[in-house]
Amino acid sequence: MSKKALPVQKNDIVNVTFQDLSHDGAGVAKVDGYTLFVPRGLPGEEAQVKVTKTKKGFGFGKLLELTKESEHRTTPPCPIYKQCGGCQLQHLTYEGQLEYKQKQVQDVMERIGKLKDVNVLPVLGMDDPWRYRNKAQVPVGEQEGGLITGFYQKGSHRIIDMKECLIQQEANDLVVQTVKEIANHYGIRAYNERTHKGTLRHVVAKYGQNTNQIMVVLVTKGKELPNKKNIVANIIDRIPNVKSIVQNINPKKTNVIFGDKTEVLWGDEYIYDTIGDIQFAISARSFYQVNPTQTKVLYDKALEYAQLEGNETVIDAYCGIGTISLFLAQKANQVYGVEIVPEAIEDAKRNAELNGMENVEFEAGEAETVIPAWYEKGIKADTIVVDPPRKGCDETLLNTILDMKPNRVVYVSCNPATLARDLAILEEGGYETQQVQPVDMFPHTTHVECVAQVIMK
Repeated sequence: MSKKALPVQKNDIVNVTFQDLSHDGAGVAKVDGYTLFVPRGLPGEEAQVKVTKTKKGFGFGKLLELTKESEHRTTPPCPIYKQCGGCQLQHLTYEGQLEYKQKQVQDVMERIGKLKDVNVLPVLGMDDPWRYRNKAQVPVGEQEGGLITGFYQKGSHRIIDMKECLIQQEANDLVVQTVKEIANHYGIRAYNERTHKGTLRHVVAKYGQNTNQIMVVLVTKGKELPNKKNIVANIIDRIPNVKSIVQNINPKKTNVIFGDKTEVLWGDEYIYDTIGDIQFAISARSFYQVNPTQTKVLYDKALEYAQLEGNETVIDAYCGIGTISLFLAQKANQVYGVEIVPEAIEDAKRNAELNGMENVEFEAGEAETVIPAWYEKGIKADTIVVDPPRKGCDETLLNTILDMKPNRVVYVSCNPATLARDLAILEEGGYETQQVQPVDMFPHTTHVECVAQVIMK
């Protein structure tokens, strides 16, 4: 289709009916068969839309006026929702969000996995879907001579200054605002990505939901932090329950948040939190699930799907700091965990020791390399649990699973599309997907976590 043949052109104003939501939460409408993606449109709504961009097969639009509203439309409580890129679905009722996420998972199972009969269960949501995040990573900028802190505007590196974030724990808001005020008082300059000058790059707050312990991380361009002692003393004085104040040094021209060097300025290197009966040590750079309430829901479901009776050997691929491994170790005979990040494996070993668990072993390396080596040594898993990054499982690992033939595979996924792709491969290799349970780990965003139960046919 040539550009002239498109049914709409840039800046056209058209009337549309939204039919669906895209994977990133935009309303989907069609004009003479041509797809338009429009942020904040909801299925069933009728609207006047301005076309903002056109491509060969689809285009983008801006919502001008609603002429018919969805019963699931609601007023976002966040005052900067339209500017901030952190949430995408606050204009959709929570019930509507859960329905959307279930449909999203069902659609990719059929479209990508060609799995038409998989039982995708209703999404397990939160009783109170606000104030759930236990970690804030907030960039620092400058405006009219003063510091600002906030999340980036969607599709840009422009910081939207904010006083609070409604999906963050209040403790994190307190840390960010307090550090901003203290740094402003002492004349600390914000790091400038363009000029590579300035001092303070990010403020990171970590909060132990079940212990009330707080860690403050100051990410700076260099080791120098003027008035460091006074800043630390002020933070201690103004933030209750602070247990750790840390400086991370990131001298690189990069938008990666953390640098390689971390120094404890005051207090402990770790704070602690619990998920169920298991305690975890959390350092400045260690990965820890940001929604512990829903993490327990997810891991309880993974444990249920593993159907452990106490005599099984379990392999946990992509084990991170050992969160799922330790849940499994409560019910299994022996658990082996593998993770590519060496620091995460050190954290995993420390967490096993912290909980007195001796039936779990951890090894650093690529899952697709380590697990075949274990297999050659005679380590054969009854159950394999995978929790890969968004790109899904490595093909070599999937082939190893098919060679090893465990009775069960429990697949925890943060990306329904790659989950569907990998489940199709397992099904071709003799497995059957019993059910997929979506869990809402990130309310008001388009992200959905899933756990799938897969058994040998």
